[in-house]
Amino acid sequence: MKILIIVIGLVFLFAACKKEEVMPATPEISLLSVSTQSVVQFTDRVSLRFAYKDGDGDLGQVDPDDYTLWVKDARLNTADGYHIPPLAPEGEAVPIQGELTMELNALFLLGNSTQEETTYTVYLTDRAGNSSNTFVTGAIIILQDSI
Repeated sequence: MKILIIVIGLVFLFAACKKEEVMPATPEISLLSVSTQSVVQFTDRVSLRFAYKDGDGDLGQVDPDDYTLWVKDARLNTADGYHIPPLAPEGEAVPIQGELTMELNALFLLGNSTQEETTYTVYLTDRAGNSSNTFVTGAIIILQDSI
């Protein structure tokens, strides 16, 4: 009977022990929302809201000229860089997670038509040089202004 009680006690003890989830050191992001699917060029703005998590908290830079958020318009060959300030104290390796909202630079038509459609691919880099996964927005329509 004592052995049965000890076994049951050990089962409850092991069941109560949860392994804490460990976040990877490489950042991860996921799109939460896009403010609009249609804009008038040079007038309207598009905001992207996304979730992030990073196991060692080295997202963002102090120097505003150092970009860590990259957004590529499908119509162009290169990504635009955006500055993110440090999201955790520098020198501290702490897991972080949260949400960020960023506003895209003013959108405009590249060709001669009255409207164009594009998507945006987004990723982060951390101070160690690790790149996050990417996400791609849905189609965004850019319209010529009516002037």
